[in-house]
Amino acid sequence: MAQVKLNVGGRSYDLACRDGEEPHLEMLAGMLDAKARDAGQLVGTTNETRQLLLAGLLLADELSDVRAGAPDPGKAALARTLDQLAARIETLAEHLEDGHANA
Repeated sequence: MAQVKLNVGGRSYDLACRDGEEPHLEMLAGMLDAKARDAGQLVGTTNETRQLLLAGLLLADELSDVRAGAPDPGKAALARTLDQLAARIETLAEHLEDGHANA
């Protein structure tokens, strides 16, 4: 068993996990910590338990949106960027083809 130290809501927690799971748990704790900070900003000074409850609710709300099929703005932006890059690549390919045809 591996040990990992997670920081969430300004506190440190030691957690046992299977070997190799440490990076994944650290990433999840980072997500929870970010939501805990968001919750703290939303409600101001509150106790730790309430802050973590609100953080969990914020994460559950995001998960609910994903499960309901709400579009992910990050994915939409990535798709637009990929479309733009594909168009540029096609233009470059056409220019290269035209250059070889004239040679």
